[in-house]
Amino acid sequence: METAAFISRLFDVIENDIAPKTREGVRRGNKIFGAAILRKSDLSVVVAETNNETENPLWHGEMHAIKKLYELNRSTLPDPKDCIFLATHEPCSLCLSAITWAGYDNFYYLFSHQDSRDSFAIPHDIRILKEVFVPPGTPSDAPLYNASNAFWTSHSLGRMIATLDRGNRESLLSRMDDLGALYADLSAVYQQGKGDKGIPLA
Repeated sequence: METAAFISRLFDVIENDIAPKTREGVRRGNKIFGAAILRKSDLSVVVAETNNETENPLWHGEMHAIKKLYELNRSTLPDPKDCIFLATHEPCSLCLSAITWAGYDNFYYLFSHQDSRDSFAIPHDIRILKEVFVPPGTPSDAPLYNASNAFWTSHSLGRMIATLDRGNRESLLSRMDDLGALYADLSAVYQQGKGDKGIPLA
């Protein structure tokens, strides 16, 4: 599948499979992060989920998707190496580890850590990576993790779009803007009600 069609399919999954669950989750006081696991063979969705920290502070979108995956019939689950792992937002340190331990060799994300901090007022991912994992004295513009390593390769959908021809780039950037607006609305709802649900890092 060509790159533009592949990205368009991932946008479809975010819009139609993840975001509706996130809308419900945000109404319960959860953050806006979500994830889906797709088969590489046909890009069908195996599971799509959203953040559920009001139940358990570890149930970030990616963690919750993996949890829900293993509640399905084990005999029907695809091998992780045969899957695409899609996250709406660049995974935090907890979710980077979960993706690794669960055996996925890739993940794709729409919004960066900087977007989470600057556009969605959730700075914890960057803070934790810098405070816990990045040695003191590391330049402030240094990467916060190895985007390609022995376990997996990460892919920014925004950076992928930037490499496309003008027509596909403009079309997908327009869709990206629409998804940005959708998540800005979800973020406004979350920010209005956060702090009263017992989430340690709201």
